[in-house]
Amino acid sequence: MSSFGPFGPDNSGDDDPFRSMNFFLENLSAMFSGRSGNSWDTAAQLAGAIATEGRQETNVDPVERNAIEQLARVAELHVAQATGRAVDEPVRVEPLNRTQWARRFLDDERPLLERLSGSIGAALRAQLSELEDPDGSIPDLGLPQVPGMPPEQLLQQLMQMMGPMLLGMMAGTTAGHLAGRALGHYELPLPRPAGGPLTMVLPNVDGFAEDWSLPVEGIRLWVCVSDVTHHQVLGLPHVRARLDELLDDYVSGFSEDPESIERRLHELGVVDDLGMHGGSEPELEALQRMAGNPETLLAAMQSDQQRVVMPQIEALVATVEGFVDHTLDSLGGRLIPEYERITEALRRRRVEAGPASRFVEGLFGLELSQATFDRGRSFVDGIVERAGDGVLGTLWADATTLPTPAELDTPGLWLARMGIETEDVDLDDAAFEIPDFFDPDDLT
Repeated sequence: MSSFGPFGPDNSGDDDPFRSMNFFLENLSAMFSGRSGNSWDTAAQLAGAIATEGRQETNVDPVERNAIEQLARVAELHVAQATGRAVDEPVRVEPLNRTQWARRFLDDERPLLERLSGSIGAALRAQLSELEDPDGSIPDLGLPQVPGMPPEQLLQQLMQMMGPMLLGMMAGTTAGHLAGRALGHYELPLPRPAGGPLTMVLPNVDGFAEDWSLPVEGIRLWVCVSDVTHHQVLGLPHVRARLDELLDDYVSGFSEDPESIERRLHELGVVDDLGMHGGSEPELEALQRMAGNPETLLAAMQSDQQRVVMPQIEALVATVEGFVDHTLDSLGGRLIPEYERITEALRRRRVEAGPASRFVEGLFGLELSQATFDRGRSFVDGIVERAGDGVLGTLWADATTLPTPAELDTPGLWLARMGIETEDVDLDDAAFEIPDFFDPDDLT
């Protein structure tokens, strides 16, 4: 499937999702004259174009909506029984096409996307400000000619509009790419607004079933069970608040220090190749080439603050995913036709995502690799094996019972902090000091 980058269509596929800047350069005049619409309209239009690859979509048939509603009831009932956690209100699962799902994601995650684009925009504006020559003049950057606007004014306008342009392009690209791939509501384990329906991308779900010769109803029910279980924990106020806090810290924390960014590019081995040390290659061309290597660009803009936050995000997300996998396996065999085949296919899919998917994850500080899922599953299995399924109620009791990054890899430490005695854990030989009481600062 071809992909669109934030600067327009890109036929390079998932291997190089953000290469093209032609759309951006060719439409500067329209942007400056106000003919390009507001940034959120741009995001929605771009998201739809990416999600559908420019093709027309039909709405979901009402018959299919009724079928998904029935599966949602089944999933809700069995998940509540398996986890012992009843839901306050019935869960609704709404099947959507790709365009509808992308727009819903944009609406749900607008505050987070606005903070993300604002932070990255500030980092890029700081880097663009370094393009001035020592005498204060603007070098020839190869920018397109805009009638009545000298190059230095064009650059200033570009810097002023960086935030709104990035919001439209980054938000639209993110939502569109996710909608083209997502099966359910929690394609990314991000908090979503409370009280709204869960969503399913029905064309993707049914298409995956067809591609893998799997039973359609089984795939649909698997996605419903997965999302209902995600919703059980991500809908808890203290879990939502903690994840919101960590994500906000991350997306707001990109470095605005040009020297730090350049130093990181040098450490990553790309500065000299890009000609950013005053070589003969035009600076804008260098920036274009960096845009074609988005993971490197993100790594260069990553701050020390973000590197501190990432392990905490991973610990919480891994615990959620470990709990979801544990729940699915505890009831899937008796509930979902061909559960083993479906699970193998879907779990392989989630860890075999290409660079475009990994880039989108990285925007939010997420690391959804096999290692992350394995860490979470090992932790959940570890505490259940030592203390039984009832311990999962303690796991989600409040903010103080969420595991720290160190505890995620050593379930016995978490059990000790919770005061849960087990027969097969010898804490005298533990390589860590176990505190007599819990300090909330341990979570920060």
